[in-house]
Amino acid sequence: MLLACIGFAALAVPAQAQRAVTGRPLQVCVLPDTGGMNPAVLIQYPERFDCMTEQHRFGPGNFWVITNDINQRSRSGEPLNARIASLWQDRLSLHVLYSDGRMTTSTTDARGVTPLIQLGALVEYPLPQLNAKVVRLMWHVEGSANVRGVVLGARLSTGAQSERTNLTMAAMYAAFAGLCIALIIYNLALWGALRHRFQLYYCAMVACLLAYTFSSSGTLAWTFPDIANNERLRINYLLLGMVGASALIFARSFFEDRVFVGFLGRYTAAVATAMAGVGVLFYLSAPFSVRTADAAFSIVFLGLATVVGPTLWQAWRKRSNYLWLFAVGWGAPILMSVGRVLANFHVIPWNFWLDNSTILSMVVEALMSSLAIAYRIKLLRDERDWAIANEVMARRLADTDPLTGLLNRRAFLDQAIGRTGEQQLLIADLDHFKGVNETLGHDGGDEVLRLFARLLRTHVPTGALVARLGGEEFAILSSAAEPVEPEALLARLRATRMPFDLLVTASIGGCRGPLTSDVEWKALYRGADAALFEAKSAGRDRARNTIRAAA
Repeated sequence: MLLACIGFAALAVPAQAQRAVTGRPLQVCVLPDTGGMNPAVLIQYPERFDCMTEQHRFGPGNFWVITNDINQRSRSGEPLNARIASLWQDRLSLHVLYSDGRMTTSTTDARGVTPLIQLGALVEYPLPQLNAKVVRLMWHVEGSANVRGVVLGARLSTGAQSERTNLTMAAMYAAFAGLCIALIIYNLALWGALRHRFQLYYCAMVACLLAYTFSSSGTLAWTFPDIANNERLRINYLLLGMVGASALIFARSFFEDRVFVGFLGRYTAAVATAMAGVGVLFYLSAPFSVRTADAAFSIVFLGLATVVGPTLWQAWRKRSNYLWLFAVGWGAPILMSVGRVLANFHVIPWNFWLDNSTILSMVVEALMSSLAIAYRIKLLRDERDWAIANEVMARRLADTDPLTGLLNRRAFLDQAIGRTGEQQLLIADLDHFKGVNETLGHDGGDEVLRLFARLLRTHVPTGALVARLGGEEFAILSSAAEPVEPEALLARLRATRMPFDLLVTASIGGCRGPLTSDVEWKALYRGADAALFEAKSAGRDRARNTIRAAA
């Protein structure tokens, strides 16, 4: 329940954060840097900038980016901040033009925008507080890869809005981190008890996702303030590749083996390998050709979506127990990954929440996967209980006589030999049973055997053993301290209503003695059998006893 609450909190927070980051949007226009341009002059002529061409069409290079007029003062009571998205850039300078003609400039160092990173990987520039109003802003971007754009998501916010944004994003990331840590601990504990391989793969997936969140949220920049922002972006791609690979490996190990047989299994393994490989490739090659590395990553990332359709189809064909859980749990991540790739290729516009959609969608996936694991463990438990029940039933069938339900000879001897203390053994044999079969038929004879077995089972003390030794011969073994009265059994048999009101009688021979070994069993049985023979010879329908077994 706690995990569910955390998960729902993580999903609900973005709506609040959306309101928090809706500071005043700024329109930006771009001018390629041809060299030798004076920013103090350039900021005075916004008409020289291109506001119509999509930014990514300019290609990589150095650029000037100017905003529309702001005409708002940054005061101590309500300071202003300029926020933009974090992109691949070598150096960034912000020029602020004021209404009194003054211009301030702030420039990043070798770390790039790392000192300005806020939660959500937003870059925030505090605007100097002067008496004059801020007229407009202008960035000088050097070494822009311009994969998504030169300057994206430009907004003007107040200090209060920035604080709310950081608090909201902190709540979202903290909730998600708590969810991940709880899921890892819980599933590692389960793995320690159950030892299912898919539990370890699930923990690896959640751990990769937690590491990716740590980097992409900007927390990495806060923890290591000397890291270059471009280095942080390289780590983002590396970890995102590991997230995709581990997710596929988990899915493959979670489903029944029959789902991933043949081509699908090989294709899923190839895509997982490609996801991990392209993450490493981006990390190594981005400093030399970031646009090529990004395109390769986007294409391979799209491969995640190509695995889902065949997996769902194969799971449906193979009647997988986990089809609906996979469909629901992976629906959000796949839709978000497709949307992110479409944004990477500029089919749809860039959006802050789409750029951070991996974390939000994987919250859903992590929760659904946790439910899926619980469901699979339930099925495994049911399979175990079914197997145990079958084993118990098989053992019971092996130990019991199928006609009467009493112990058979083998099971009777297994339980009888080794009992401590003096024992009483009664051997009961139905009289003239061949005649009973001839009179009633074999079905009627079987019913007589069942009725006699029920009589014996219900009229012996607790702890006594009752068995059908074969044919119409039965054995009753009890402690000599709680003996069975054979005459009472004979009287009840006479009173028992048989098929067609046939009178059925029996002869009983009894003997007492120890029963700790096979030798003592044979002696006890000989004594009871001799007493039975004596009862038969004396006219049947009676009982005789041998005082003590002779070894």
